[in-house]
This record gives sequence, C-alpha cells and structure tokens, in this order.
Amino acid sequence: MSRRLPGVARTLRDVRPLDPLSSIKIKLGILVAATVTLAVMITWVGLQLEMGPSRTFPVAILLSLVLTQFLARGMTSPLREMTHAVQAMADGDYTTRVRATSHDEVGQLAAAFNQMSEDLASVEQTRRDLIANVSHELRTPVAALQAQLENMVDGVVPATPAMLEQAHAQTERLTRLVTYLLDLSRLEAGASALSVSEFDVGDLMEECADGLQMVDAAKDLHYIIDVTPPNLTIEADRERLHQVLTNLLQNAIRHSPRDGDIRMDAYPVGETVVLEISDQGPGIAPEDRERIFQRFARGTASSPTSAGAGSGTEGAPVTGGVTPPASGGTGIGLAIVRWAVELHGGHVEVADSTEGATMRVTLPARAHPAPGVAAERLGAQ
Repeated sequence: MSRRLPGVARTLRDVRPLDPLSSIKIKLGILVAATVTLAVMITWVGLQLEMGPSRTFPVAILLSLVLTQFLARGMTSPLREMTHAVQAMADGDYTTRVRATSHDEVGQLAAAFNQMSEDLASVEQTRRDLIANVSHELRTPVAALQAQLENMVDGVVPATPAMLEQAHAQTERLTRLVTYLLDLSRLEAGASALSVSEFDVGDLMEECADGLQMVDAAKDLHYIIDVTPPNLTIEADRERLHQVLTNLLQNAIRHSPRDGDIRMDAYPVGETVVLEISDQGPGIAPEDRERIFQRFARGTASSPTSAGAGSGTEGAPVTGGVTPPASGGTGIGLAIVRWAVELHGGHVEVADSTEGATMRVTLPARAHPAPGVAAERLGAQ
C-alpha cells in the first residue's frame, strides 16, 4: 500500500485554507492583502489605544509575519512533500505520495508527481516481473537439457534418437525465448519495417502447424485447417505473419487438453482477411481480454463452459481456474503478436467462443501498413 507524506502531526501544522482557490497568483494576492490589512488594523488599534508607533509597528510586523508563515506554509507544503518523496524514490521506495488537495498550479504539479510515482512503481514492478519470468523460463529448459546431457555422458541412459530429440526440443525452447526477447527489443526501439509479398494463406498455416509438430507430440493434438476459399491470398510480411501464427499456435498447444483439436480458420471479410486460432483449453476471463495484450501481463482462466477467450500465449499464461498442463510463459508473446499485427494495419482480439479459446487476427487483404511503417515489396511467393 502507498504511504503519504507528511505524518499526522505535520499535516495538522500544514493547514491549507487557500486550497479551494484555483490560481497561485490569487493566493499570493490574498496573502499580501491579508497581511497588509492585519498590519493596518493593528496599527489603527494601537493608535486608538495611544500605544505609539514604537510599540504598534513591531507588533503589527510580528503578527503579519506569523500570518504570512501560516498561509505560506500551507501553500508550499506539497513542494516539501515532493522533496521528501524524491529522496525516498532515490532509495528505491516508490510508494510515497503527495497530498494534492489544492487546485492551483502547485496542486496540479503534486497530482502529476503522484501519477509519475505510480508509473515508476509500475515500471519497477514490470522490470522485476521480467527478470523473474525470463529467469524461470531460462532455468527450466537449461536444467532439463543439463540433466539429459549429464545422463548421456555418465552412461546412465543411452544417446538414443528419442533422448537427442528431447534435448533438441529444449534447445528450440531456448531459441524461442531468445527470439521473443529480440522481438521485444525491436518493439521498444520502434522498429517498423515490413517486407511485403503476396502468398497463399493456407500454405502458411500448414507450414506453421508442421513446424510445431514436435511441440505437441506428447499431447497427440489434431489440427483442423479450414481456408475459405482454398486459394485465399494476402499481401503481408510473411515472416512477421509466420511469427504471429506460431505464437498463437504455441499458446493453443500449451493450453489444449490431450487428444484435443486446434482449429486454424481463414476467410475474407470485405477487404480484410480474418485468421482464427481456436483451442479447447479453459480460455481467458472476459475482464482480461484486453489486458493480456500488454507486455508481461498474465490472464485469468475462465471456466471451460464460459464464453472463452484466448488463453495467454507466452504472453499470458493461464493462472487461475482450470490450470492446463505445461502452463507458463514470459509474458511477452501476445504483446509481440499485437505489435506485429498493428504494423500491418490490422488488429488482434479475443473472440467469443462457446468452448475453449479463440484468437482472431484481422488484416488488410492488400498491403496497408500502419502510418509511419516502411514497407518493401518483394515478389510473390
């Protein structure tokens, strides 16, 4: 929970009677008028009591200074609080907040400071999540690969094709993780170049499915590819689209039950082409359908009978409800999918489905990159 500066005692001392005013210039004007009025009144009273200037003026000046200190302290209190908060942030504490009750420029600065504190806290939490997620994802395949190789070197198990195949699968998992991190760095750097060509959508889907056969070997999954019409083509960056479909397929494989079906559908809608990847997993809760596309976000599983949404890919593993086998992920896969799709001028969403999860990608049928995206046209493939 966030804590606020200053404490109760200091808050009582920092009374802010001028907070309702909307401008610091008005506050300064009132401050000057109040002190001058007080000085004049005290001087007048002193003269009426025949105290004389030598005694009246010092009292008037002293009481005016007290009033000035009282009002000015409340006006500048947020600035002092921000100084304490900055010192706390320098020590790694992002929970401090400034009491922003005034409506003037100082109050607006205090509100902006609080928002900055929240953003910095979010960035720090994201950094920690990234380190934890990547460390976990690296440790698992490295440990498995090390154990397999040690067993083969020590002669505990023979170096059979099956053992070598398992070791190869672990190295491929490491390669995918490194690829995700490289794509994330490109995303952060704003890389936005496309190599556009026209190609057959069905061929690309079959290529992606064939390339992931080893990943789902233990689950014995069944792929159903339905492209309407069969010769449907699209103008896009083939490598980027391959990346999108591969990420979504890995997500579907991860959260599909054994002997389940994974559907890959493609069909035209007006001047767009819609690609859908559907599985029979638990899905994502409706309230998480937008959040899972944020970097390092993780979804919450909905029940198998609910209106399913996409189970998180590497970007959003399911963490609640019915937990599928081999869940886990870095929290960046779906963010990369959205990035690649938006480069093409399209969008990705979690579609409603009666069972499992359906991820829907909508792309322009003819190349129409997002504004500012450079596109190089290649020959048809």
